[in-house]
Amino acid sequence: MDLSKQETNQKKASKTMAKKETQEFQFVVYNTMTQQKEVFKPKTPGKVRMYVCGVTAYDFSHLGHARAAVSFDVLYRYLKHLGYEVTYVRNFTDVDDKIIRRANETGEDPISLSDQYCKEYNIDMSDLQCLSPTHEPRVSDHMEQIKDMITQIINKDFGYVVDGDVFFAVDKFPNYGKLSGQKLENNRAGERVAVDSRKRNPSDFALWKAAKPGEPSWDSPWGPGRPGWHIECSAMSAHYLSFKFDIHGGGLDLIFPHHENEIAQSCAACEESDVSYWMHNGHVTNNNEKMSKSLGNFFTIRQITERYHPLALRYFLINAHYRSPLNYSVVQLEGASDAVFYIYQTLKDFQDALLQLQEEMPNDGKPARITPDAKECISRLRNEFQVKMSDDLSTSLILTGAFLEALKLVNNLLTMLKKKQQKQQRLLVIQSLKEIENEVTKVLDVLGLQPPCSYNKVLLQLKEKALTRAGLVEDDVIRLINERAEVRRNKDFLKSDQMRAHLQAKGIALMDVGTETIWRPCVPVQQDSEIVPSEGQKVPPKPETA
Repeated sequence: MDLSKQETNQKKASKTMAKKETQEFQFVVYNTMTQQKEVFKPKTPGKVRMYVCGVTAYDFSHLGHARAAVSFDVLYRYLKHLGYEVTYVRNFTDVDDKIIRRANETGEDPISLSDQYCKEYNIDMSDLQCLSPTHEPRVSDHMEQIKDMITQIINKDFGYVVDGDVFFAVDKFPNYGKLSGQKLENNRAGERVAVDSRKRNPSDFALWKAAKPGEPSWDSPWGPGRPGWHIECSAMSAHYLSFKFDIHGGGLDLIFPHHENEIAQSCAACEESDVSYWMHNGHVTNNNEKMSKSLGNFFTIRQITERYHPLALRYFLINAHYRSPLNYSVVQLEGASDAVFYIYQTLKDFQDALLQLQEEMPNDGKPARITPDAKECISRLRNEFQVKMSDDLSTSLILTGAFLEALKLVNNLLTMLKKKQQKQQRLLVIQSLKEIENEVTKVLDVLGLQPPCSYNKVLLQLKEKALTRAGLVEDDVIRLINERAEVRRNKDFLKSDQMRAHLQAKGIALMDVGTETIWRPCVPVQQDSEIVPSEGQKVPPKPETA
């Protein structure tokens, strides 16, 4: 090898090494305990153990529940994408005051009622494309573990028994409040029941509640009864993940008192108890007030998905950072629906083109050659995805920038294929399309936005939802398209534009393609206009937008 070639190769190697160094990244997450971002390092290399507090199952789940589930589903997917073996536990609370109260109102068995809503929750999660956790434990199935932990707490003098009730003595735990920064006296405001005068300290909380008439109960060393709210998660996380695990997650409202009490219980039962990272998602708000069942200002997931595709709802939920508040907004839901339609239409157009070009595809096993623009596009998308996701799951920043540029390039390359080209150039375009589409679908898969069915089917579903919101059926749109065609033949273009604008105000866009007119969903131009629902359809009221 001559000197000039050697120097050239050294320069290339140096550039390659520098490029690799700039692309190196570390996954950092915000730890509520330390109130700062930290590099994620699991306790066991290559394996992650994660516990997320689930729902109290006594009714259909609302948008706040959807946000928590989707936020931690994205985390779960990304950890798997990074190559970790993840054990993901998310519980169901099926023994609780609220469940008992609802069961008494309806005359049902509390456990059966809760079981029904656990199943309904899982249907909603499937619609939102949340992966099933490794384990989904229920309180009613883990009474022995709960009683064993309470026994350990009592034996170590952190708990005491009063008339069949068992309370945790917060005075005995000097680090109480280290997660939330709350003082002991504030615990009273967070309790689910009135203060009990039998407590040694008003801040003490129930580990076990003595049986009352008409309530489900289980035998225990302290008499028949049922668990307090907080002990279930301590017992079940320890059972499935041990007292030491990597991530504990939940909604922001669980920091105090629930997670604070979990820490106290777990450390009381086992001094070595340790969770590395506490992660919390922000609230969903309605008119900037937290959305919750207790406030009566919530929409169920079903109410939303009756009118918007579940994938549009998922897009809406991840189009804000998981820790930030997210205000419910019809405008943003419409925008999310429009965005996913554009994504899937672009990918469908690519697949349709590929089907027509199968005979032109090489089958020689050689590495694909792509255009410089495509190479740069893929590099930017890959790098931006890694950088943003590794920075505490900044999903909202991924769905713009390089991702949209990639879709734009796909559309540009599809347009090029319609023109006459030399065979080699044409092959270069086809290979470029395949490689870009492959990278785009990887991003969609980690975000949980890759549809479970064909692009064509999900596009039809999105159109059906748009018609529902517009109070129309497709025959109505076809009739209006035909009427408009007649108006255009009569050269009454003012009326033609008025007819187009009328549909656009309802979220239906007409596009004239040659001599044909087609339609697709769009963001309604007049958001303040009322959308008339189909007869008998339940529609959530529209709050003020953000």
